[in-house]
Amino acid sequence: MAAPVALHLEFGGGAELLFDGVKEHHVTLPSQSEPWDMKQLLVWIRRNLLKERPELFVQGDTVRPGILVLINDADWELMGQLEYQLQDQDNVVFISTLHGG
Repeated sequence: MAAPVALHLEFGGGAELLFDGVKEHHVTLPSQSEPWDMKQLLVWIRRNLLKERPELFVQGDTVRPGILVLINDADWELMGQLEYQLQDQDNVVFISTLHGG
């Protein structure tokens, strides 16, 4: 059984507007049989934190194109993207690069 995982989540570049304007969230993911990964985190965020317009944040089982994801200040593409296994005290940042004109 995987232990609970405490995370610091940040949303910026306008993405915070989908989360009631709250940029930072300190969350603890509950224990479960398998270790938490980014794919499971996105499902958890959608169910527990996302307040409106999920289509602007997720697309299928991943983030929408135009959202930069950093795990401990590194691009998640270097970390394994959806398969990255979350560690206690990880810092995960979601930054929207989509801007109106």
